Amino acid sequence: MNYVYILRCSDDSLYTGWTTNLENRVKAHSSGKGAKYTRTRLPVKLVYFEEYQDKRDAQRREYAIKQLSRLEKLKLIKE
Repeated sequence: MNYVYILRCSDDSLYTGWTTNLENRVKAHSSGKGAKYTRTRLPVKLVYFEEYQDKRDAQRREYAIKQLSRLEKLKLIKE
């Protein structure tokens, strides 16, 4: 399974990524071993995710979410 996810960082910013193991990836971000962006914005909280069978579909969706405005991302999280 492939996952696209959004994390809320301690500075209230949003980080979007994709992974094949959501639980391990969130743990990595939380321990400071994730993306460079999240290392300085701990703690992080998983606020949204989607599941995909195909890796390419997950990567396309990650890109599409990253193109959204903050307001559009917050609306997506709410839904």
